Amino acid sequence: MEQEQKDQHHETSEAPQLASDELTDKVAAEMVMADSSALEVSPSVAQDTVALEEEQVKDEIDIQIDLLNDPDWVVRREAVITLGEMGDERCVEPIARALRDGDWQVREVAIEAMGQIGSPAVETLLKLLRDWDVRKYAILALGKIRDERVLDPLMLQLRNDEFKDDAINALVELGEPAVPKFIAALKDKDENVRKSAVLGLGRIKNSEAIDPLIQMLADKDWFTRLTAAAALESIGDDRGREAIKPLMKDPDMVVKMRVERILAKWKKPPVSQSANA
Repeated sequence: MEQEQKDQHHETSEAPQLASDELTDKVAAEMVMADSSALEVSPSVAQDTVALEEEQVKDEIDIQIDLLNDPDWVVRREAVITLGEMGDERCVEPIARALRDGDWQVREVAIEAMGQIGSPAVETLLKLLRDWDVRKYAILALGKIRDERVLDPLMLQLRNDEFKDDAINALVELGEPAVPKFIAALKDKDENVRKSAVLGLGRIKNSEAIDPLIQMLADKDWFTRLTAAAALESIGDDRGREAIKPLMKDPDMVVKMRVERILAKWKKPPVSQSANA
């Protein structure tokens, strides 16, 4: 009898323990389900986060745009720099307006900012080429963007006495992509275009220009011949040195004297070589 009572007591004491274990398992299962549910909604949370970040960027752009109206040129300048660093196409129009700023230091950083934004700014800058007041800055900004759309419009500016120097600078900054355009321009009917092309090739110093420049040594214009000789000197290839030797008998005294100086300079070894000898 006493043994039966002990057994009953043992069974009774186990019941709460079993209930407790079941409760623990249930809680654990609910936690797993909660974690799984959290994982399921995580893409939505991520999208909300991205949307929030985009909204913050938009707010920052708006803040910087408002600062472009500040009476202090330093504040405007910093705002333009910030917009350029953002590199967002929404910054193009505000920076384009800054190209007309009354302070040259603001206009200067606006040129750089357009270059930082790159291709999205090209269409706006091409439109600005029609405006004489801002054309210079548009040309310089286009020279900072490696986009094939900028080449022909810049080459067209070589026909404009007012802006051809700016166009040369812009094309030279573009470098190698401008070389084929410059070489083609060596045959242009416009003498000023030919001269500009020679100058540009001499500054870029690309070896592809050597043979075309050698041909320009026979140009009817004395200044073009002289500039071609100087361009070949700048590139520094021996073919150019041999090609300009006949100009020592050029009918123009200025060309003759310049070529003599070029050849004399060409004969001298570099300073580093002289020091090592």
